[in-house]
Order: sequence, then C-alpha cells, then structure tokens
Amino acid sequence: MTLTTRPTLEGTFGMVSSTHWVASQVGMRLLERGGNAFDAAAAAGFVLHVVEPHLNGPGGDLPAIIATAADPTPRVLCGQGPAPAAATIEHYRSEGLDLVPGSGPLAAAVPGAVDAWLVLLRDHGSLPLAEVLGPAAHYARHGHPLLERVSATVERVADLFTEDWTTSADLWLDGGRAPRPGSLHRNPAWADTLDRLVAEGEAAGADPGAQAEAARRAWSQGFVAEAVDAFSRKPFRDSSGERHAGLVTADDLAAFEASWEEPVTLDWRGHTVCKTGPWGQGPALLQSLAVLDALSPDAVPDPGTADGVHLVAEALKLAFADREAWYGDTGQVPLDTLLSPAYAAERAGLVGERASHELRPGSPDGRTPRLAGHALDGSAARPADPTTGEPTVERTGVTRGDTCHVDVVDRFGNMVSATPSGGWLQSSPTVPELGFCLGSRLQMTWLEEGLPSSLIPGRRPRTTLTPTLVLREGRPFMACGSPGGDQQDQWQLLFLLRTLGQGMGLQEAIDAPAWHTTSFPGSFWPRTSEPGVLVVEDRLGADVVDALTRRGHDVRVEGGWTLGRLCAVTRDEDGVLRAGANPRGMQGYAVGR
Repeated sequence: MTLTTRPTLEGTFGMVSSTHWVASQVGMRLLERGGNAFDAAAAAGFVLHVVEPHLNGPGGDLPAIIATAADPTPRVLCGQGPAPAAATIEHYRSEGLDLVPGSGPLAAAVPGAVDAWLVLLRDHGSLPLAEVLGPAAHYARHGHPLLERVSATVERVADLFTEDWTTSADLWLDGGRAPRPGSLHRNPAWADTLDRLVAEGEAAGADPGAQAEAARRAWSQGFVAEAVDAFSRKPFRDSSGERHAGLVTADDLAAFEASWEEPVTLDWRGHTVCKTGPWGQGPALLQSLAVLDALSPDAVPDPGTADGVHLVAEALKLAFADREAWYGDTGQVPLDTLLSPAYAAERAGLVGERASHELRPGSPDGRTPRLAGHALDGSAARPADPTTGEPTVERTGVTRGDTCHVDVVDRFGNMVSATPSGGWLQSSPTVPELGFCLGSRLQMTWLEEGLPSSLIPGRRPRTTLTPTLVLREGRPFMACGSPGGDQQDQWQLLFLLRTLGQGMGLQEAIDAPAWHTTSFPGSFWPRTSEPGVLVVEDRLGADVVDALTRRGHDVRVEGGWTLGRLCAVTRDEDGVLRAGANPRGMQGYAVGR
C-alpha cells in the first residue's frame, strides 16, 4: 500500500474537492440538501470569493467544463470576460505603456465569474438562489477565520492601500495594519450585494432558473453595473508606477453573457481529455500528450524519473511555444493541425538528449509563426520569486495572482470542473458599494498588432485558466484542475500521466513530487521567461536532479511540498465516486460519502 498524506475518498452519494475546506464542505451541504453538482459547485464558488479573496473574487473570471447525467456530452462554460469596448492598443500606448499593467483599473477585463455561475444555475441548477448564495453571504456578513496567506498578502500591499487604494484600505486594514491570521474578517458590502441579488431573483418567482436569470440581469444591467461604471473611471496607481483610470463600463457588462461552447478534445490511451478552446491555454496540455505519444508510443513516460522528466519537459516547451505563437480568441487558430499525429511527430523530432533553451514555435499548415517582440527578449529577471504560483505583490502595485479550483460529482452522474480566478484583493481597488474589486486579466494581452493574443476590444484575453474533464468509453469519468497560472496545465499533465497512464490513485498522484518549466514567456506582467529552467520539488531526488542538470536543464530546487495544487473527482461505471485534494498549503480538501 502506497503511503499518502490522506486517503482517496470513496463513496456513492457525492464528492466535492476544492482549494479550501469551507468551500468543499459548503458544496457537500448543497448535495445533502438535495441539490445537484451544479448547485454545489456554484455555492462553493461563491464561498471561494469570500474565503480565498487573495486568489479569486467576484470581479474575476471563470471557465468550467461540465457533463450532465441526462447528456454526458461535455460542454465548456466560458466566464472569461472580454476586453472593454474602449480597450484599444492606441489608448494604452497613449498612456506611455508598452505592456498592459499587471494591476489597477486599466488591467481589468469585463468581470465574468458571477455571470458564469448564474448562467450555470439558470441552465442546470435545481435549488432556490437563496440556498446557493446563502453560505457566501453568511461568511461575508458574520465573518470567517482569515487564512495566514490572506493576511500576508494584505500586509504586502498595506502601504499601497494606505497611500492610494484607500477603498481597499477601508475593507482590509485596521489602523493601517493587516488583519491577524485566524481573526474574523467581514465584508458587509459584499454580503449586501449577494442579498440584493437574491432579492432580485426571488422577485422573479419560485423557479430556480428564473431566479438565477433575474439575478444575472441585476448584475450585468442593474445596480452592480452602475457601481462598476462609476468607480472604474477613477485613476489609481498600478504596476507601471503611474495612476491610470479604467475602461470597464456598464455597457460592457450589459453586453456580456457567459457562453456554452464545445470543448477541444484529444483521445489518449483509452480516454478523451476535454479542454477549453484556444482562448485558454488548455489545448497546450493536449498537444503535450500528443507529442509524448510520438516520443514514447509504447510506454507512458514516468514524470518521476530523469528520462521521463526530460521528455515531458521538452514536450511542454514545444506546446507552450505554440501557445505563444498561435493561441488566442480568434477563429484562425489551426487547432486541427496542432493536435494532429503528423504535427506531433514533426514536433517530437525536435526533442534531443539535451535540454532546449530556445522558444521554438512550429509552422502548422506551413504558416510562419510570429511572436510578440517582448516575448523574444523577455528573459529578464522576474521582480519576485513566483515559482510556487503564489500571489506576489510589491508596494508599487506589481501583482501576480493565483487561482482557485473546485470539482464536483453527484450520485446522478453530473460532473463539474471549474477554475475561478482573478479579481484578487490585490488586483485593483475595492468598489466600496459592492465589496469587491475588478480583475487584471488584460495583462495577458499584447500591445502589438496582428497577434492571436493582441489586445482588441471585445476579444477575450488568452487565459491560463484551464479546467479538465475526462471521458472513459464516452462517459464522464474525471474532473480535475489546479491553480498555478502558467503551471496549471503542466501540473495537470503530470497528474494525468500518473493516473490515466500509470494507474496511480488520485491522492497518490496528487501527492507525488511536482515540477514545471518556466522556459517560455509568462502570461503575467512583466511577461518574462527563463530559458531552460526546471523548477522541482526536492522530493524528486538528488539523483534525478543531477541527471537532469547533466542534460542541460537549469534545475532550481524548491521545498518538498511547494508545487502543484490539484483537485480531482472521478465516477466509475458502477457508480463508485472518488476524490482527492492537494495537501500543499494545508487548505485544499475533498469531502464526500
């Protein structure tokens, strides 16, 4: 028997796995009250806004992949808001910027998370809106014990809040100091906003779907949109060191509705892996799997050995180079070719015995790749240590954020994988009437014309958010995902190789030593890269590290439990449900029975 930090949970009623134990338990509570997986996921998602405010918020984003018991065909729910109508390259250039700031109002896309959760409830929920939003409103109004990392994040931005983001200081500081870890923190303005959304929903009648749609209208066309419009126009300091006003308007919120889309899929070793479209980075995981099949057709590479790490890392570098050259919110992404066996074999031919230190996008269909100029020379040192994926915030407003995740499967066979993010408390100043801030997702766009991820009004920024749903013999089998920015699909790839490829149990695969590469341009400001770098947990072993170093990898060793944030649930054909959750950081938990 393999020792793990905790057991893989097993049962038949329901499973919830998330990045915070309160969110997991709230999701389970909704299942116990007769709700389905969609009710549970939404309730957990709204609670995550409250208990992990340094990792996500109502002003952020949400992609999800679902399958229903009635129709197992996976569907992607896109809650990634687009660039505002006024967000032109010319505007940012006129402000003296060559990159979209990493924080502040000017970095905000249209908020999409709340709209997406409400669309999920409208189309698939079964409980009254008050039951779904009630737990989040309770914790916002009456308080919740603050995580140590929330307190530390607030401490790092306390001067910025005091000097410039004074509405955030009003919410987060007490006498100029960050709240103590474990102290009760309350956000009555957000509780009032949730209560008002519930009241708007209940005015539409008793039908849960009608309630969710009425609340959605109040959000996008009512009091929330009006408050965002007024506040967004005020200038605040951002990561450029200057003060800029935002561009999000009420009209932008009214024009957005979360959409249902077909997933991008790849058949791999008896499974079908489902990801978002190329407006997210998800297809890079599929490309990596295809290249690994070409490199090792007879055996799944073991990501715990030097040979396996080398092959997987080199496949990831190639896939993420293609992400840089080809992915974006455009109909011109050559996905069929990028995921084809022939192209995978061509890319696999570039993998040698030595680590590559180059950014090498391919030429699908003979097209010439083009990279942003900043990506070609963006190998400068990063402003702080981002290797764990944790948010990093400096006094100037420089912000790097992380993410949350929740997976749910119920006894009926409904399944959800959702990755809410953005709108971190350190993203931009708090809108005082609403109790939340806008996000900073536009930092993932380029201020250069003609790229798939160029900043264009109405276009979605190419997000790093990337939930996963896996089919086995055409039936939903697994939902999984991870926080971690550019590392999300890297850590998920290791997890899938270990579970689907090597037969590891969920918790065993989650606990196994993690690693990733930073050998491509980062998606967060200041968009730098570290050619040839591998960041590894020390549990990978000194022999493996030495062998990788001899192959030319620049190996940076981190603590034994610092990388990886996986959550996962599964459902077998016989109805047995399982779940696991990440022990790193001591706050992710799975619950179920």
